[in-house]
Amino acid sequence: MKFLDQAKVYIRAGDGGAGSISFRREKYIEFGGPDGGNGGRGGDVVAECVDGLNTLIDYRYQQHFKAQKGGHGMGKDRTGADGQDSVLRVPVGTQIFEEDNETLIADFTEVGQRVTLLHGGNGGFGNAYFKSSANQAPRRANPGQEAAEKWVWLRLKLIADAGLVGQPNAGKSTFLAAVSAAKPKIADYPFTTLHPNLGVVQIGGRDFVLADIPGLIEGASEGVGIGDRFLGHVERCGVLVHLVDGTQDNVAHAYRTVRDELGYYKETLAEKPELVVLNKADAIPEDELEGKRQALRKESGSDVFTISGVSGAGVDAVLYAVTGILDSEKRAAAEIERAAETWKP
Repeated sequence: MKFLDQAKVYIRAGDGGAGSISFRREKYIEFGGPDGGNGGRGGDVVAECVDGLNTLIDYRYQQHFKAQKGGHGMGKDRTGADGQDSVLRVPVGTQIFEEDNETLIADFTEVGQRVTLLHGGNGGFGNAYFKSSANQAPRRANPGQEAAEKWVWLRLKLIADAGLVGQPNAGKSTFLAAVSAAKPKIADYPFTTLHPNLGVVQIGGRDFVLADIPGLIEGASEGVGIGDRFLGHVERCGVLVHLVDGTQDNVAHAYRTVRDELGYYKETLAEKPELVVLNKADAIPEDELEGKRQALRKESGSDVFTISGVSGAGVDAVLYAVTGILDSEKRAAAEIERAAETWKP
């Protein structure tokens, strides 16, 4: 299945049905009077978060969604049928924006969430509605209310606990394949990863979801390479695992380049907890490895993990560090929730 994380779609609610002009015509009933029914309500356009989807690929082949119109009213005081809703089924992590691609309408984080994007038009009144003592035979009825329409953007942000970031060929896909059952494409040329990959990591009786996104290069925020749009998939992560290719001459510069691009994309992303990992240690002489590790520690201001994604050396230490950060964040969130419950204004 192809991966698609952004789509623009046109939505239109259903028009209301028209009211009916009708008079009762039955034998032996004199002056039957008006009996025109009201029109039915038009269908809504609804977005629903469902299980079993992990891409917006369906919206590449269908971009127009229109709810059904309400049925017209009929004689004998019969009300028209309501129109059927049009339902947009989206995966967990989908956000829906207005046409400006900035105004957020809905953010789906759990299966089962539903949001009405557009309401259907009301049905028109039939002539029976207008009957009064002063006008016992009205010959008027309302047309149905015209429904609203607009374009919206669907944007998918994967729900992952931890995210892999780094430059192209830093070994992110190799790392993901080594620690999970995911099978991302691995090759020795830049930008092998063209779309995010997810894997479930199990370590120490725990498991968490790890996301691998395409590599970042200098100028990605300005569209260089394949840009930085895929950074949206690690916005929800609790911790970033920053992989640096240890075979490069200047590992500090490589680290700073990625950090700068994270900040250009969104400040909150650059402020997330980070684990700095020097990868491909098995391809570097011991004395050179230590020098690069010290340079990276000085640049990042934090401890540096040294690993080899191919041999697996040092990988478990990184995974245990990830679970430690995730656990501390959960405890902090639980404490805040308890404090909010016990606090009384």
